[in-house]
Amino acid sequence: MHPWIKRTQAALVPLANAENAQFMKSYLRDQFEFYGIQSGPRRAALKALFSKDEVPSIEELPEIIDELWAMPEREFQLVAVDLLIKLKKQLPVSMLPDLERWITTHSWWDTVDMLATHIASSFFLRYPQETSEYIERWRHSENIWLRRTALLYQLKFKQDTDTELLFALIKENQEDKEFFIQKAIGWVLREYSKTDANAVIDFINTQNIQGLAQREGLKWLKKEGRV
Repeated sequence: MHPWIKRTQAALVPLANAENAQFMKSYLRDQFEFYGIQSGPRRAALKALFSKDEVPSIEELPEIIDELWAMPEREFQLVAVDLLIKLKKQLPVSMLPDLERWITTHSWWDTVDMLATHIASSFFLRYPQETSEYIERWRHSENIWLRRTALLYQLKFKQDTDTELLFALIKENQEDKEFFIQKAIGWVLREYSKTDANAVIDFINTQNIQGLAQREGLKWLKKEGRV
């Protein structure tokens, strides 16, 4: 075990809470084990290890993330995501294959959404050509988490959103009844509606977006009295 991970484990174990752990496990449909540590206390306990002097080097980061990803308690994958976000502006383009592996391993919304909106988006902003090649492959994947990532990586782009691509991705996934795909469609439409309400309304109407995606997509506009 890498020394940084040993120290991480030593900091987290004393915070274990069996009652919280059972709730968290149930919330994520019994897919993962938990220590039962909420995000605030977890991050506070690891603050020193995330300092400039203690954070791992970029060179050893893939190995550390892989090791964290393989550990049974879900908190370790969440620590891995926090670590990637902390260092996201330093991640080399050579780590794109690693990102794809983390998206498709122990996959659930709690890790995938952060990887999509923080890490995939950062790669795209810094390495648009190389990242676009991955997005193009992910959009046609049978893996729902890769397609969800393709839908969500522009979530925070606002006026810089490639709407032609975004709407094309939604059209490609519109008939997929998978909950996490429909939820992603609604989420990204809702966020973009804050930038261009008319474009979202027109798209939902002309494309006949229905059900969960429509409800989520129009939620903010309805709250604002725009529809």
